[in-house]
Amino acid sequence: MKDASGIRKAELLPRHVGIIMDGNGRWAKKRGLPRSAGHVAGASNFRTITKYCSQIGIPYLTVYAFSTENWKRPQEEVKALMRLFKQYLEEALRDFTEENIRTRFIGDVSVFDPVLRGLIERVEESSKNKTGMVLNIAMNYGGRAELAHAVRRLAQEVKSGAIQPDEIDEDAISRYLYTAGQPDPDLIIRPSGENRTSNFLLWQSAYSEYVIMDILWPDFTTQDLDRALDEFAKRNRRFGGI
Repeated sequence: MKDASGIRKAELLPRHVGIIMDGNGRWAKKRGLPRSAGHVAGASNFRTITKYCSQIGIPYLTVYAFSTENWKRPQEEVKALMRLFKQYLEEALRDFTEENIRTRFIGDVSVFDPVLRGLIERVEESSKNKTGMVLNIAMNYGGRAELAHAVRRLAQEVKSGAIQPDEIDEDAISRYLYTAGQPDPDLIIRPSGENRTSNFLLWQSAYSEYVIMDILWPDFTTQDLDRALDEFAKRNRRFGGI
């Protein structure tokens, strides 16, 4: 919601927004285009929405770019996505320098080729001292894989004697998640009309508000984001209480 001047009230903004960027392939199919064209359009829209979130004062944004399950897609589509990721990272190094956005990558990025991993490191390094919005890009990310990663880290801690099994609580698990140190997402937006979480931020979204919108991601506009934020502002969040 905005005040009379049209400025959104900061106290009504979610601290952390998650977006499942879904519908690129269907967007392309509707237009008789290859699926790769949908991903190009989706990537362009990602840049628009990211800059808008930063401008209106959202502190944390997490976008679902490539899941652990996406490797099952046709090989040509996966290759096209990898080329697109490289292009985005090169553009980020060139064009995002003036944006006060700190970029992080969450997920197991070790599986990507050396060139892509090098670009990921350069983007994170070049933005690490920025003080504005934190942008988490989930690549080769899966909520279950993240939890398994956290459990393995905790098991190592127990094995080394650093902690005892009965000391493992919710805070201990949260410390080993990819988003450690960040607030859990208050709002998760899913364009495309699909009604499922798709393995996205499973632990962190325990009390997130979901807004499902029947809009394919490349068609998702800043006005659609505003509608989702207005819907969030109306929600009564009780976190299990009354």
